[in-house]
Order: sequence, then C-alpha cells, then structure tokens
Amino acid sequence: MSFAWIVTGADGRRATLEEGVAANGAADFVWFHLDGRAEGALDWLEARTDLPEIARRALVAQETRPRSEPMGDGALVNFRAMGETPEDDPDALVSIRLWARKGLALSVCFRTPSSIETVCAAVKAGRVRDPGDLISTLATAISDELDPDVAALGDTLDECETALDAQQVYRLRRHIAHARGRAIAYRRFLVPQRIALERIAGLDAGWLDEQDRMHLREAADRCARMAEELEAVRERAALMHEELTDLRAEQMDTRALIISIVALVFLPLTFLTGLFGMNVPLPFAHEATSFWWIVGGSVVISAAIAGWFFAAHWFRR
Repeated sequence: MSFAWIVTGADGRRATLEEGVAANGAADFVWFHLDGRAEGALDWLEARTDLPEIARRALVAQETRPRSEPMGDGALVNFRAMGETPEDDPDALVSIRLWARKGLALSVCFRTPSSIETVCAAVKAGRVRDPGDLISTLATAISDELDPDVAALGDTLDECETALDAQQVYRLRRHIAHARGRAIAYRRFLVPQRIALERIAGLDAGWLDEQDRMHLREAADRCARMAEELEAVRERAALMHEELTDLRAEQMDTRALIISIVALVFLPLTFLTGLFGMNVPLPFAHEATSFWWIVGGSVVISAAIAGWFFAAHWFRR
C-alpha cells in the first residue's frame, strides 16, 4: 500500500500521496512510501522532477543490493529486511529503496518488509521528525527483527550437534542443509548492509544528528556480528555434514562387514551340504547317524570360523 506521513513538530499523521504532495514544503518532514506493485505508483514517481535521474532509476530497479550513496543534497539508501510473506518472496530478505534529503524521504518496495509498520508506529509516536530519524529507526527495526532469526539458526545447529547419530542421518541432514542455506542467503546481504550503514553514518548531512549516527553505527555493529555468526553457522554446517557423511560411511562399512562375515561362515557349509547332496553313491549314505554327523560337523566348522573372527577382532567397531 502506498501512503505518505506528514510530520509537523512532534505530530505525525498518515495521509494519501496527494495530501503529502500538498503538504510538502509546509510540513517539517514528509515521508512518501510507494508500493511498486500498486497501479500508478511508478508513474507517480516518474512524474516527480525533484529527484536526480540516477536516484529515480535506482528506486525502481528490480535487482538491488544494500548500498548508500550521497547524491547532491540528498542520499540514496538501499536496505534489506525480512518480508511479511517469506513464502512468496524470491529472496530471503526483501529490498527497501530510499531517497532522503532535508524535509523529504521517499521509499519504494516491491515486497512488503515487516519493519515498515514498526517505522510507521515510531512516526505516529513522534519519534521520527526528519530523514535521519527515519533511516536510523528503519535500520534499528531491521536489526531487531533479524537478530532472533540469525540466533535461531545457531540454536538449530546446536540441537543437531546434540542429536548427532548415524540413525538420524537423513533427518539431521535436512535441518542442517536448511540452516546452511538460510545462513548463506542472509550473509549475502548483511555484509554489504554493514558497509552501507557505516557510510550513511559518516555522511555529512544536516538532517543526520549525532543521535542518528549513534543508532546507525549500532545497527552496523549488529550487522557485522550477525554476519560473523552466519559465517560460523555456514562453517559448522559444512563440518556437521562431513561428520554425518562419515557416520553414514561407517554404518555402511559395518553392515558390509556383517554381510561378509555371514557369507564367509556359510561358504564352507554350502560346499559341505552341496557335496553330500550330490545324486551319486556317497560314503555313509545308508548309516542312520550320517545326517547328525554332517550337522555336527557344520556346527563345529561354523563355531571355529566365528571364533577365528572374534580372535581377529573383526567384530570390533
């Protein structure tokens, strides 16, 4: 949904884009938010002549990465945040494109980030009075949402390490692969997002005060810590995958060994029974006890072979 927030003094009210345009210049600060999928939203943006052409193209770009670039009297900022509908989002984190200068901020999203409502609540509460407050509040909201999700990936691997067992290889492999995939997808955006936050915190702009810079540096530090944790998750997942592969290989080796032992035990017995099963005259064929002599001999041979395997430690894992 596209909307505008009009801030005058400590009061902020939500309005339509047309109301925001009318109030622009008279209000202390106006924030326009566009849903790129809404009909007419991009046409409205294209009609604005107060934006640099480079910034306009960057705001509607389909493929983006976190960045911050000063442009004239304003700045272009791209962030990545968790989406409201992750099952429908093509990326793990959705893009928020933002242009800011004194008294004005304009953001565009093609997917709905869940942190937008948090920022709207801050504007309504009077905590956002200029573009610096908006960007720092948005960066803090993004970090607050991502932090528990990143920590949960580490907890998932902790649980998998505790349950590491050859009998649960397939179940654990699915959990580990999922955690590793999420870590790779998150880290892809969090590393450049840390750089973007550090650059915007060092921007020489009058609408960025020291409080905003402090919040931006804090968000950058949290991004750095999350990126390091995601790298650890990725490495731990790769190591656990190798351990599961080794456990599976040991399990297969053990089963192959048991099959080999059984085959070796029955090999001489198969020869013996095949020999006495020939349809030719055999010694002791008419003796009443010949069957029991053959059975007893088979038992003795089996026991002797099994004893040899035990002595050779073939049954030791």
